Amino acid sequence: MLDQYAKINKIRRKVFEEVARLAYNGDYSKMDVLPYEICNVSVGRSSIFLERAIVAERIRLAIGLDARKASEHKPISYGIEDAIKTERYYEPPLVNVIDFACNACPTESFYVTDSCEGCLANPCANVCPKEAIKIVHGKSVIDPDKCILCGRCQSVCPYKAIIHRQRPCAAACGMHAIESDENGKAKINYDKCVSCGMCMVNCPFGAIADKSQIFQVIQTIKSDTPIYAIVAPAIMGQFGPKFNLKTMDDAFNKLGFDGVYEVSIGADLCTVEEAHDYLNNVPDKLKFMGTSCCPAWSKMAKMEYPDHKENISMTMTPMVYTARLVKKMHPNSKIVFVGPCAAKKLEASRKSVRSDVDFVLTFEELNGMFIAKNVDFNKLEAKPLKNETSADGRGFAVMGGVAQAVVNSCKLIAPEREIKVYASQGLENCRKMLKDAVEGKYDGYLLEGMACPMGCVSGAGTIASPSKSKAMVSVSQKETPMKSATDSSYLDQLEKLD
Repeated sequence: MLDQYAKINKIRRKVFEEVARLAYNGDYSKMDVLPYEICNVSVGRSSIFLERAIVAERIRLAIGLDARKASEHKPISYGIEDAIKTERYYEPPLVNVIDFACNACPTESFYVTDSCEGCLANPCANVCPKEAIKIVHGKSVIDPDKCILCGRCQSVCPYKAIIHRQRPCAAACGMHAIESDENGKAKINYDKCVSCGMCMVNCPFGAIADKSQIFQVIQTIKSDTPIYAIVAPAIMGQFGPKFNLKTMDDAFNKLGFDGVYEVSIGADLCTVEEAHDYLNNVPDKLKFMGTSCCPAWSKMAKMEYPDHKENISMTMTPMVYTARLVKKMHPNSKIVFVGPCAAKKLEASRKSVRSDVDFVLTFEELNGMFIAKNVDFNKLEAKPLKNETSADGRGFAVMGGVAQAVVNSCKLIAPEREIKVYASQGLENCRKMLKDAVEGKYDGYLLEGMACPMGCVSGAGTIASPSKSKAMVSVSQKETPMKSATDSSYLDQLEKLD
C-alpha cells in the first residue's frame, strides 16, 4: 500500500488483524461489534458512523463475503456460515467499490484555476483545436462539452494555471476499467478488470477493497489438514530485518503452518521453460514472446490482442510450479501462496489452478495474522538456508528480473544466440509495448510485462517501500550460491509437473 495514505492503510490493516484474531479465537459472535472496536474516532470522514459502516463492509470482504448494498438491512455477520469453510473459492467480484465510501470524484478534465492571469496572448485558446476555451471576465474558461482532453492548453500556459484533473483510481487503472454509475460513483467494468489492485492503493478515500481468504486459511490451520505456505520473492524486506530467509520457517510455524517454501524454486523452472520456448519459437514460429509470470499483464495481453495470445508464453507461473512441487512432496496438503499481488487471487481461482493453489494471501493479510498471534520477530529462531533456489529466481520480484533470468539461461543453453529484450512496467506502458510488438517493432524480442511499477515489490498487497524491498531482494540474490536457474535440482521434475 502507498505510504502517503497512512490513515487508510491503518484502518485496512487493522481490519485484517481483527479478522485474523476472530478466526483464530473462533468467537464469531463478536463480529458485529468489530467496527466499534476498530473505529473509536473518525479518521477524517464526515462522521464516525460512516466510518464504521465502511469498516463493516471491509470486514465482510476480508472474511470473503460480499459487501452489502446501502439499501440492505443485514447484520455484518450475515452469511458467516458460508465463510467458515476450508473449501471456499472467491466469488466474483474480487475487487469491490464500497459505494458509500466513494467520493464521486470528478472524471477526467482540464480545468483553469485561479492562477490564470487572463494574459493578452491567450495561448491556451489559440492552440485549442476545438475552440473550447473562451475568455470570460478576463479569465480563460474551458467548455467541457467541447474539450477533447488533448492537453495542448496546459502545455502552453505560461502561468501553469491549467491542471489536468483525473479520478485517482481511474488514473491508476491501466485497463481503463473504472467507469461511473448513475450517481457519479466509481464503478468497475469487470469485463476489462484484471485485478491488478492499483485502483485500491490509489483511492484516497479507501473506497475500493478486494476479498480475502484469511478466514479460510485459519480454518484450515485449525483443522487436521497439513498446510504449507509458498512465498513470493518480494517478501524480502516486507516485515523488517529480523524476518528473513533464515527465520521465515519459524515465523510461519508460529502461525500454525507446517512449513514454508520459496516460490523462487518455481521461478527457476519457469525461467528454464521460457528460455526453451523462446529459443525454439522466436523468430521462426513467433515474431516475439512475452513472459507469463505476471497474471495481470498476461490477461491484459490476451484480452486486448486475442489474435496474438500465442505470443505470450504458455509456461506455468512460478506460483503454480511451486505449488505442484510441494503437493508432490506433501500429498493431501493445502497450499497457501503468499505474495504482493491481488491478481494472483484471480489466477488461483481458475479451474486449472484451483487444485494446485488452495488459498492466496497478500503480505498485508499475512501481517494481520502475525499481529493477531503476537509473533515477535525479535525472538524468531534462525535456521540454515536450504539454498534450493537461484539468484535469478529470486530476481523475479523486481522489474527486469524475469527477462534477465531468461536471458541468462538462454546464454547457457545456446551461447551463440543473440537475445533481444524489452521490459515494461505498468499496464498502460505494457499495452504500448504490446501494440508496438504487434506492429513489428520488437520482432525477435523477449518482452517482459509487469503490471505494477518497479515490479512485484510494489504490488497492491505490499507493506514495505518498494525501494527497500528491492534492495533486500538484491541482498537475498547475493546470499545464494546458485546463480542460474539452469542449476536447479528440480529441473528433472518439469515433465511431471506440466
